[in-house]
Order: sequence, then C-alpha cells, then structure tokens
Amino acid sequence: MALSLRQKLIIISLLVYWPGIFILAHMPIPQLVRSAQVSDKTLHCLAYLVLVFLLWFAVSPDRKVNWRKAAVWWILFVVVWYGVVDEVLQAYVGRNPAVKDFLADLAGTLTGLILLSFFTFWPALLVVTGITIFLLTNLARANLANLLPITNAMFHLFAYVFFTMLWIRYMNNSLPLKAARPKWLIVALVLPISLLLVVKLFSVILGRDFALQDVIISLTGITVVVAAIFLIALFRQNFTVPPSDT
Repeated sequence: MALSLRQKLIIISLLVYWPGIFILAHMPIPQLVRSAQVSDKTLHCLAYLVLVFLLWFAVSPDRKVNWRKAAVWWILFVVVWYGVVDEVLQAYVGRNPAVKDFLADLAGTLTGLILLSFFTFWPALLVVTGITIFLLTNLARANLANLLPITNAMFHLFAYVFFTMLWIRYMNNSLPLKAARPKWLIVALVLPISLLLVVKLFSVILGRDFALQDVIISLTGITVVVAAIFLIALFRQNFTVPPSDT
C-alpha cells in the first residue's frame, strides 16, 4: 500500500529523531545543561513521549491506539527494550545508567500511548506540542533568558507560532467556524494564549521571575499567525468572484 505524504514525513522525522536522541543520550552532559540545572527525568519522559508519538503514527497514521491490536504491544516492547539497552550502553561512554532514568522513559512511553488512545493525529500533535512547550519551558531551574537569551527568544516565538498554526489547522478541520468571522478570531486566540498563561503561571509557582519579554514575544507570534490567516480569509471572501449563472 502506498504511503501518504504525511506518513512519509512522519517516517523521515522518526529516522532523524531516534538516532538524534540516541546520540545525545551517549554524549557527555554539556556544561551548559549542568548550569541550567535541567530536570533530567523530565527530559527522559518527554523524549520517549515524542518517540512513541512518531512510532505510532509511522505505523498507523490514521488511527488511535487500540490496545486489542498487536501493533501497540510491539511498539511498547521495542521502546521498553530500547530504553533498557540505552541505559546499559551509557556505562560505556562515561555516563551512569540509572533505574530512575528508565522509569522516566517508561512513564513517557505509557503517557504517549494512553494519549494516543484518545486522539487521532492532528489533536494528538496539538496535545504533544503543548506538553513539549510546557515541559521545555519549565524543566530548567535556572533562568534560560539569562543563559541563552537569543535561543530562549527564538524558542518562545517559533514554539507558539507552531502551536497556533496547529490549533488553526484543527479548528478548520473540526469546528464549524469560518475564518473571516469575529468568532473565529476569538477562538483562534483563546487556546494559544491560554497555554502561554498556564505555562508562565506554573513558572511563577515554581519560583521563577515572570518573564514579560517571553510573554511579549510569544504573544507577537500568536497574534501575527492569527491575524495573517484571518486577513487572507477575509480577502478571499471579499474578492473571490462568484461563478456566473449560465
């Protein structure tokens, strides 16, 4: 059976992502990561959540996880044993294998499979992207804006641009809203801004400073995407010539 374009892109992403996390897991921990006081367990959990997402939709691009089918158990088997081998091999590259790291891998794997039991591709991608933004923003105890100001700014801009584009794609496919309407504009803004507020509120709860610059950059990305799509839809609505009667 021929592969769809989406499935091909997922497989390509998997072929890049899986070797990438393997290489990173077997390199000495960079000093910058130590300085940022990154939560290693959270990073493990997130890495395996994304891995399971890519694996499942590479194998089954149009369906939710069905625990009565063999495919999900094969994926669970492969990922669990990969986690075991991954930890064992770290002993040979100067890093310490840890049962807690493996348990974090397992938590990410099971979280991913449970999420995919409820969501098909587009809503699942939206949820996984939101989780990724939340965790990457809050997994470092140090202030990344001080350590990596440009990288931090670019992350906030492109992360929320991507999330907003995914949300609009899901809206257009699943909700009975037209893009050139004020109601569409409000709904398009609500979820990305809500995610931003939740992420920053959690950062404050963890004792970090409220990073106004990050909020402004993120809001700029969200607003530009929504406004651009709204104006394009409005232009098409007003300037599309209706077919003439014959």
